[in-house]
Order: sequence, then structure tokens, then C-alpha cells
Amino acid sequence: MAVAEEGSLSAAAAALGLTQPTITRQIAALEAELGVTLFERMGRSVSLTQAGFDLLDHVRTMAEGANMISLAASGQSQTIEGQVRVTASEMTATYLLPAMLDSLRDAAPNLEVDIAADNNVRDLLLREADIAIRHVRPEQPNLIAKLVCEETTRFYAVQKYINTYGSPKLDGDLSQHQFVSYGDFERVMGHLRPIGLDLSKKNFRFVSQSQVVEWELARNGHGIAIMTDRIAAKFPEFEPVLTEIAPFSIPTWLVAHRELHTSRRIRLVFDLLDDFLSH
Repeated sequence: MAVAEEGSLSAAAAALGLTQPTITRQIAALEAELGVTLFERMGRSVSLTQAGFDLLDHVRTMAEGANMISLAASGQSQTIEGQVRVTASEMTATYLLPAMLDSLRDAAPNLEVDIAADNNVRDLLLREADIAIRHVRPEQPNLIAKLVCEETTRFYAVQKYINTYGSPKLDGDLSQHQFVSYGDFERVMGHLRPIGLDLSKKNFRFVSQSQVVEWELARNGHGIAIMTDRIAAKFPEFEPVLTEIAPFSIPTWLVAHRELHTSRRIRLVFDLLDDFLSH
């Protein structure tokens, strides 16, 4: 796992506090035991083969389980202290993360968590956060990213909206319907046009730079909102609309700096978030 994440044998050795020859021997022994080639060597760097890619998620799961077993067996989770800063979108920070704190309190009662509700991508490399929950995979090579789930997403509205504007139909007249929008109109339409919605700015009378405000606008009957099923399920007043459009998925990535390998407090929160978000 370390070799795959670090991109080279020497970097993995440094991250694990071992020598490069030791890492090389261990990788060779693992390949021999499994009967597959895990890495292709390209000068000083290595890249995963398809067999390596197929095994990587399983190896990460094993590593996370081993870490939790170690913490529980030694009782160290109870003595972990300090602060871990987690950044996530407003909706995730507001409606999902608070429910995770019960598990964290039980595992590490002395640990402090700073939840930064921020729709902008904070820079983990500059230590603006320890862990980030993102919906796009980061491109920086020095970050560890794990795809934890694919969130099913669709259009939602409340009965008050339907009573006022009628039930929207993809093959009907949408010119009088309202959609609440987060962000720039053209960016939003870049996602909506490919799925058959050709809307104008007149369909977006109410906009906000806050996802929570956007959701509350829809909850008060002022428009149709796009939301994940997981969050929408917390609000029984919402019902799916435009059901002719197939639900689409949004990936959720859990991202951390390389310090994840050496910081038990960050590792603990990362693993708990992984378990929480993937179920």
C-alpha cells in the first residue's frame, strides 16, 4: 500500500522508516507468494499493474482494520489527544458529520475535532486541514485519496412547490419552473444540459453561494433542488421529481496528507470517517 501511495520504493521506505532493499525484498516475496506481478518498474518510480489495482482496495481495508485492532488492543485510542481538522462541503458538514461524532467520542473521548464547513477546496498540503471530504479526486501527488462511496443524487421538491408550480415533467413546459442553484449559472448548466434540461436564467431566480441556504430555499417551496438521497432522506417533506431523469451519482473521496501514516489521531478519524461514509 505504501509503495502504491508513495509512487516509489525509496519514498515508501522513508514513509515506513525502513530501507529500500527491505521494501524491495518484501514486495518481491509478496509477488512470489501471490503468483502475480504487482508493480511495473520504470527507472526510480513504480506503477501498479492491473493485478495491483485489483488488490489495492482490499489491502487498504486490511490496513484500516489492523490499525483499529491495534488501537483497541493497546487502549491507545482512549488516550489519543489533540485536534484533527476535517473540511467538507456545507451539506456534508451540517447534515452528515455530526452523526459520526458518537463513534468518535466512544473511540477517543479526549480527541478534538474541528469541522470546517467550506465549499471551497482547502489545501491539505498547506495544512489548512488534516482530512478533506471531496467530490472530486485531488490531483496533488502527495495526498492520499480513497473513494469511499458513490452517492445517488436526484431532483427533489416539497409539496408546497408542486402545489404552486405543478409537477415538473421533462417533456413538458419547464419555462415557469424554478430551480435553486449553488454557484455559477453556466457551471450548473454544464451538468444539466447533458441530461436533457435546457433551462435559462429565468429558471434560477433564487441562487446562493451557500448549499445550506439553497436547500432551505427549496424546503420553503421556492424551487427544485438537486440532492443526494442520503441527505434528502432526513427531510420527509421532500419527494423526488423529474423522475424521468435517471438518478446520477456523485463520488465521495476521503483525502489526507502523508502524515496519515504516522499520526494516530488522524488515522483514527480517517478510518472512522471511511466506515461512516461507506455505509
